[in-house]
Amino acid sequence: MLDLKTIRQNFDTVQATLNRRGGGYDLQTVIDLDQQQREIEGTRSQLQARSNEIGKAVGQKIREGADPKGPEVAALREEGNQVKAQLGELEPQERELKAQIEAILLGIPNLPSDTTPDGKDESENVEVRRWGDEYLPKDSAALKPHWEVGEAMGILNFERSAKIAQSRFVALMGVGAALERALITYMLDRHTQHGYTEVIPPYLVNTASLTASGQLPKFAEESFQCKNDDLWLSPTAEVPVTNLHRDEILTAEDLPFHYCSFTPCFRREAGSYGRDTRGLIRLHQFNKVEMYKFVRPETSEDEHQALVKDAEAILQGLKLPYRVIELCTGDLGFSANKTYDLEVWLPSSSTYREISSCSNCGDYQARRANIRFKESGKKGTQFVHTLNGSGLAIGRTMAAILENYQQPDGSVKVPEVLQPYMGREWL
Repeated sequence: MLDLKTIRQNFDTVQATLNRRGGGYDLQTVIDLDQQQREIEGTRSQLQARSNEIGKAVGQKIREGADPKGPEVAALREEGNQVKAQLGELEPQERELKAQIEAILLGIPNLPSDTTPDGKDESENVEVRRWGDEYLPKDSAALKPHWEVGEAMGILNFERSAKIAQSRFVALMGVGAALERALITYMLDRHTQHGYTEVIPPYLVNTASLTASGQLPKFAEESFQCKNDDLWLSPTAEVPVTNLHRDEILTAEDLPFHYCSFTPCFRREAGSYGRDTRGLIRLHQFNKVEMYKFVRPETSEDEHQALVKDAEAILQGLKLPYRVIELCTGDLGFSANKTYDLEVWLPSSSTYREISSCSNCGDYQARRANIRFKESGKKGTQFVHTLNGSGLAIGRTMAAILENYQQPDGSVKVPEVLQPYMGREWL
C-alpha cells in the first residue's frame, strides 16, 4: 500500500502521480481522517500522561500521611476516573479511524513509475520490440484455431469438462496432458538452471495472504472462496510466494531471493463474459509457472529487465514469435508501478495475445505484507522491492504451439526443446 507519511508530507505530488492512472482516486479523505486520528491521538496522549500523574500524586499524598479515604485523595481519584472515562471514549474512536484509513489505503493502487508511459487504456500501450519474425507461419490463413486442432486430435476436451465442472474448464487427454507436463518441466528446468529456487506452495491461501499481495479487497469477485474456512483458491503463485516472507525482517546480505513456482491458478474471470469463450486463453482453471523476486530497492529496475529477459528466453527456446509491450498508466495492474507484457503470435486470429506479464511492484506489496530487510551495522530497516512475472502461462503456450507448429495436414510438430521431455517429434 502507499505510505501514509509520504502522502501527508507530499500530498500534491502523490495525488498528481496517482491521477496519471485515471480512476478518480481521491487522497483528501485519507488526509482528513488522518488529521482527525492524529488530533485524537494527541488528546489521548495528554490524558494518559495526566492519568499517570494522578496515580503518582495519589501515592505521594498517602505516603505523606493523607487519609486514603479523605477528601484530598478522593478528589484526585475522582479526576482519575473522569480521565479514564475520556480515554475509554477516545480509544475506540481512534481504532475506528485507523481502520477507515487502512481500508481506503488498501483500495488505492500503486503509484506508476516515472518511466511508465501515460495513456488511458491498452490502446496506448507502447511496443518495445518483436522477436521471431522468421518463425511466423507462412500461410496463416489456412491454419485452424487451436481448439479445433486440439479437439480433432482428441487432446482437448471441453464438452466433458463442462459436465464435470462447468464451461471454461478443459480436460487434457493423452499427448495433450504430456505436452502440458513437458512445458511445465521445461520452464522450471530453465528457471532453476538460471538461479531461481523452485517452490511448491499451498494452493489454498488465506485472506491475509490475498490482502498482502494486493488481490483483496479489490479483486474479491474474481476469486473462488471456500465458504467454510478462511481460505481461497489461489489466483496465481504470486500470492503464496509473496507471503513466504510476510512479517519478516530479512538480512540484506541474503538478498536477492529469486523464486519460481508452478501452480494451478483459479479465476472467475468475472469481468470477461463473452470474451475468449472458446479455447485455452481464458479459463477458470489454468496452470502457470511464476517467477518472483525479493530485491533491494536500488537493484529493482535492473532486476525487472532481467525478469523480462527470463520470460523471453522461454518463448525463444520454443521458437514462438512474440512482442514486448510496455503498459501505459491506464492499463497498469493494481499492485504494479511498471509492467512489460509479452504477447505471443496466434496465427488463427492474426494477433498477438498476452502470455506473460512482468511487473515491478516497488515496495507496494512489501508494505502490505510487512517484508523488510536490515543491513548489518546500520540502524533501522527498509522495505524490500518485489517483482513478479509469468514464465509462462502454460495453456496459452500450448495454444501458441498448436497454432504456430501446425502443419498443412493438421498434424502438429513438437518444438525441438520439448522433444526430449516427450520422447516424440509429433503430437
